Amino acid sequence: MDALIDLDFARSIFPELLMAAGNTIVITIMGFSIALLLGLLLALLRRSHLWLLSWPAATVIEFIRSTPLLIQLYFLFYVMPEFGLTLSAWSAGIAGIALHYACYVAEVYRAGLDGVPRGQWEACKALSMSPWHAYRRVILPQAIRPVVPALGNYFVAMFKDTPVLSAITVVELMLQAKNIGSRSFRYLEPITMAGIFFLIISIVVALLVRRLEQHLQLPATAARKTI
Repeated sequence: MDALIDLDFARSIFPELLMAAGNTIVITIMGFSIALLLGLLLALLRRSHLWLLSWPAATVIEFIRSTPLLIQLYFLFYVMPEFGLTLSAWSAGIAGIALHYACYVAEVYRAGLDGVPRGQWEACKALSMSPWHAYRRVILPQAIRPVVPALGNYFVAMFKDTPVLSAITVVELMLQAKNIGSRSFRYLEPITMAGIFFLIISIVVALLVRRLEQHLQLPATAARKTI
């Protein structure tokens, strides 16, 4: 009886899957970097006292969060060219997944900003600090520190959502595994190896996020946890 897993075949396809895993990591890092910045902008706009800024931001956030990522990707890649905007598969994939997760990240930021004591805002006003300096020097450092775990969870979730991009022909890890299976008629090895890649990278990222969380802890908080 033939072995269930062909180790020679697994070794032969390893470089292809490794390259595809690199593409997946690059997509995730680029997409999440955009999501972090865009999410912060959306959170600040949604908290604005001017309804001309807060209402559109809230509408965008709720609309994106209430529709599937796959539909958003299809719209960017297949529908937008009819309106004159043609994006490559990579550009549409990164833009789509970044915009999708930016709306979730915005709510994480908003929760962090709402958790900053009101006295901090009043102290900034008393010191005649501009809103920009108040956010940059006082508010954001206090707001971001407690939401790092949630942001890390969304980073891992984005990484695991990258197979959705295969719907618009982005060659990421899962699509490469399916392509190998289609041409070799062996799916066990490529799909299993893709799953192992996802598992290892997700665990490593989770550990790095945990280290970052510990690094950003205030000394008093860290001391209480050790007691």
